[in-house]
Amino acid sequence: MSYLNEVRKKMQEMEEKEQERLNVLSQLIADRLGSGGIIHLFGCGHSSLLAQDAYYRAGGLVPVRPILIEPLMLHQGGQCSSAFERKAGFVESYLMKEDIREGDVVIVISISGRNPAPIDAALYCLQKGADVIGVTSLDYAHTQTSRHPSGKRLEEVTDYVLDLPIPVGDATLRLEGLEQAFSPMSTVLGSALLQDLFSRTIKQLHQSGCEVPIFKSGNVDGSDEHNAKMAAAYKRISF
Repeated sequence: MSYLNEVRKKMQEMEEKEQERLNVLSQLIADRLGSGGIIHLFGCGHSSLLAQDAYYRAGGLVPVRPILIEPLMLHQGGQCSSAFERKAGFVESYLMKEDIREGDVVIVISISGRNPAPIDAALYCLQKGADVIGVTSLDYAHTQTSRHPSGKRLEEVTDYVLDLPIPVGDATLRLEGLEQAFSPMSTVLGSALLQDLFSRTIKQLHQSGCEVPIFKSGNVDGSDEHNAKMAAAYKRISF
């Protein structure tokens, strides 16, 4: 039994299952970026880490911004984040301060897909005219009902869905005699899925002849001027 081996298996499963959707969505995102849109990412708890991971990233797309709602993030306490994620209507006052427009893409990340905050975020962004992509584990849909007042789950309220092959409860390894499964995989697979999606988007932009907005590492000489130029083209995003 090896965590890395299990990750490898899940990566292969994910690539085979999501290949076509990744191609379709990368073209959609490339089209939106080419027309002046940007990418927003939203998640609660550990999913907020995925939203932050692609932001201001060396080798990553420039027009990417996380929607950071501090009570839903881990640094104010995990129990606090979990409680607010389950509170219907909590995110609306925060989202009203966000510059989300028609022509933007919003990626809402929720592994279970059942809690009100990410569902409310998806519904709000749809109303603003953005294309909304849900990143979730559809395995949860078979046993875990929605906690949202509408009774709907995340995958039922988004334009598109990317499925992470994460088992219910996230933990992926077991030992004989140990009741509790262990070793979560959602962050590893979620980060890989998003980076794959964005790498495909970069290819689409390049093939269309567009200038591809990619950050260089700030730890490489000569990168500051390049990154300042890139950031200046996207004044809607605070870098």
